[in-house]
Amino acid sequence: MLSPSRTAKHPHMPSFRKDDVEIAYLDEGEGEPIVLIHGFASTKEVNWLLTSWVTTLTKVGRRAIALDNRGHGASTKLYDPAAYHSAIMAEDVRALLDHLEIERADLMGYSMGSRIAAFLSVEHPARVRSAILGGLGIRLVEGVGLPESIAEALEAPTVADVKDPTGRTFRVFAEQTRSDLRALAACIRGSRQTLSRAEVASIMAPVLVAVGTKDKVAGDAHELAVLIPGARALDIPDRDHMLAVGDKVFKAAAIDFLNQRA
Repeated sequence: MLSPSRTAKHPHMPSFRKDDVEIAYLDEGEGEPIVLIHGFASTKEVNWLLTSWVTTLTKVGRRAIALDNRGHGASTKLYDPAAYHSAIMAEDVRALLDHLEIERADLMGYSMGSRIAAFLSVEHPARVRSAILGGLGIRLVEGVGLPESIAEALEAPTVADVKDPTGRTFRVFAEQTRSDLRALAACIRGSRQTLSRAEVASIMAPVLVAVGTKDKVAGDAHELAVLIPGARALDIPDRDHMLAVGDKVFKAAAIDFLNQRA
């Protein structure tokens, strides 16, 4: 049984319940829907509003829908790592589509959000029109990207106690986003699953894999793209894992991809 804590609610923020979990989301614009799935320790606002993704997408006639993943933002906080399996988090996205009565949508994830999008693409292919996997390359298949040592960094008494550079980066980021550090520690321990080469080869939707050339977390975009039939790879120039998400080259390529996909 899950043990959710209280869920912080914004008076104008829509949400829905999936079992014991309240999922907050935003829904802006009109046109073909694209669901935006944020990365670890981020939120729908930090990942997609502050980077102008929602504005970029709605300006070109897309309906931009973004959720706070469980354990993040205004959604329910859970403290059991088992509650954060990537397949479970993918089911949250499917449930959001059901809630909004959307049969099929484009997906765009970043980092952990791309892992979730990939799991949804494998498990529910009929719901996915296309997928943009940002900030996640071959480590979807080989290795898991973010190290579990991040959990220890999140549980440290203070930032000053964190010696691991990657852990420190995420601890600082989590504090900036005012995240529940204990929920995030459970999330990083529970959400680091890989997909097999056969599973990613089963993805039939058009896919764009986009990774910064200075990203040391995601793994190579081209190595993943060759495993997915017809997928394209994009190198986001001179960007690391944290900075690639809002890059103008990424935005232009994503819009071009959405306009061209079958």
